[in-house]
Amino acid sequence: MREFKGRIIAPGEVTAEAVVTKQGFNTLASLQMALQFGDKQLKCGDQNNAEIYKKPLLGKALCLPQTIGSTTGGLVLYCACAMERYPACMLFANHIDSLAAAGAILADVWVDGVTMPVIDCLGDEFLDYVKDGMKITVKPDGTVVVE
Repeated sequence: MREFKGRIIAPGEVTAEAVVTKQGFNTLASLQMALQFGDKQLKCGDQNNAEIYKKPLLGKALCLPQTIGSTTGGLVLYCACAMERYPACMLFANHIDSLAAAGAILADVWVDGVTMPVIDCLGDEFLDYVKDGMKITVKPDGTVVVE
């Protein structure tokens, strides 16, 4: 077991199973199947991310370095939360980009009943340590426990 401390972008407390990618996460490509075509398991639709392509993300602790893609990223993330098709939490090794942060913050503030903790600045050691299937607990103070 290891603990990592990050910066809180969207608050919350959750325990979930890890899904890990060491590639940038293209929010639009990854979530499009769930948002546009009704995939209720939130399977990753980004063919360019072989680590998580077709893996269900719904209710999972999404561990990633950073998001990539277009200016739609924040809106896509917000819509995923509004449609109740979102990961349990998003855990960034690096700084979150402003668009993804905006989507997470807006969902936290505007969407009733949605809690998707988002923590960034967890460091490269976090991504080196965490593996698919590990148990992740996000604490309210931004501590992430990996078991």
